[in-house]
Amino acid sequence: MLSVQAREERGSRASRRLRRAGFTPGVVYGIESDSVSFKVESRVLRTVLAEGHALFDIEIEGNGGGGREPVIVKDQQRDPVRGSVRHVDLLKVRLDEKIQATVMLELEGVDEAPGVREGGVLEHVTREILIEALPTDIPDRIVADVSGMGVAETLTLDSVSAIAGVEVVGEPAEIVVATITVPSEVEEEEEIEEETALVGEEGAEGEEGAEGEGDGGEGQSAESGGGGGGEEG
Repeated sequence: MLSVQAREERGSRASRRLRRAGFTPGVVYGIESDSVSFKVESRVLRTVLAEGHALFDIEIEGNGGGGREPVIVKDQQRDPVRGSVRHVDLLKVRLDEKIQATVMLELEGVDEAPGVREGGVLEHVTREILIEALPTDIPDRIVADVSGMGVAETLTLDSVSAIAGVEVVGEPAEIVVATITVPSEVEEEEEIEEETALVGEEGAEGEEGAEGEGDGGEGQSAESGGGGGGEEG
């Protein structure tokens, strides 16, 4: 459960003051009622978000009561450097009506995948997916098993085990979860061989130039020696 306090302060200046005081500003949107602005202790918010629950209760203090109400995270703005939450939007939900929500898509079995063992590079393409379900059926996360993937293979969402009561928004067959690309070692070896060949050619040209200069020097010595002999004669 997340306990927050209703706030009257609005605007960027007020938000900066709240953050300096250890609070995070936010808004909770109602089903039929107006939205309510609130502030919550940043450390408390971090703890609740870190638990990873898609659905949790919120209680707003100083807003005429109302008790606990179920909400989901609609949006959150994070600091691009520190990663801390700068603003959070919550949405009240009815437990008997389906809603759309974004859920994290995680991978398991990466180290066991044959393609990875052979030196392939696994790329986690899709990390979040949009689903539709009753609030109580929304999973904290969806896990995709990639332990059977080989080199140059692609895993799409339709191959991931379905969860009862959860529907994916979109075409699962067109959503790429992960890929394993061919190892690049062969390409790197070819580049190294080309660089080695270039260095060898440059070295050979340098040696030829040095030999030419040496030949010229010997010729001058011979001529000098011949001239000296003529003077003696």
